[in-house]
Amino acid sequence: MAGKTKVKARPVKKAPAKAKAKKKHAPKPKAKAPEKKPAPPAKKAAEPKPAAKGALVPGTGKPGPGGAKPAAGAAAPTPPGKGGKVPGARPKKAPKPRGIQRRGPDGELLNPGDLLLPGGAASLEELQYLFRGCVAAEQPNPDAGISEVLVKRGVPETEQTRGELSKHAAVFVRRFDGGSLEASLPVRAATRRNFQGVQERAKQRRRELGAFMRGLDIGRTETSHMDSHGEASLQSLMEWAARLENLAEADEPERADYNQFHRGLDQLDNTTEALVVDVELTLRRLRDKERAK
Repeated sequence: MAGKTKVKARPVKKAPAKAKAKKKHAPKPKAKAPEKKPAPPAKKAAEPKPAAKGALVPGTGKPGPGGAKPAAGAAAPTPPGKGGKVPGARPKKAPKPRGIQRRGPDGELLNPGDLLLPGGAASLEELQYLFRGCVAAEQPNPDAGISEVLVKRGVPETEQTRGELSKHAAVFVRRFDGGSLEASLPVRAATRRNFQGVQERAKQRRRELGAFMRGLDIGRTETSHMDSHGEASLQSLMEWAARLENLAEADEPERADYNQFHRGLDQLDNTTEALVVDVELTLRRLRDKERAK
């Protein structure tokens, strides 16, 4: 055929020779961790064995299957929770006998109020501090203080006995209502300059402070109604009373300067009397505030 064109074949390019692959050192095989052996299956809890024939089932008091009943007249075991001891339960404490903390120095039972003033007001000084407390109390009640004195002394209440005590109480009513509240320490008789004399003074002052606080107690004085200054004074008064009680029951030291002891008691009288007046002034302010409402 005319006019045919020849197609030239393209030269085939040779593929470049592959570079020789570098020999790589094969990584060292890692050591295999030891295979963990599967844990053995947990043992099943031992099932309780059925009660033997004739045995009682624990906690029920009843015989097991096929068991014989308890003989007539035999005491059946008490099931727990009904008088029996329950394992792990705390034993109940026995109730404390009444009056265990309300006993006097001779072991006698103390009535309410005897903790502050055992046996009631005995001396004239204790009587005065009792009336000072009854008059200054939040709910003043000197009549209740008079009745308590008569009961404690075992004196029959007559117009004469009550009238004499009412005269003493009236002095402190006038003092509190309109007079100036100043320190009023009792006049002390001369005491022996030995340890017994120190103990007598400590016991006497302790009872005077107790009489004043007993009067506040009769008048139902609430310390929470007092201002902070008066409440702190009353707290300090109770602390000093506790220290005096410890001194009155202390053992005699081997060597002591009893003159120094008595000088310290003189200072303590002044300190505690100032605290008593602070409490009186606080309660007077409280009463004036209530009356102004």
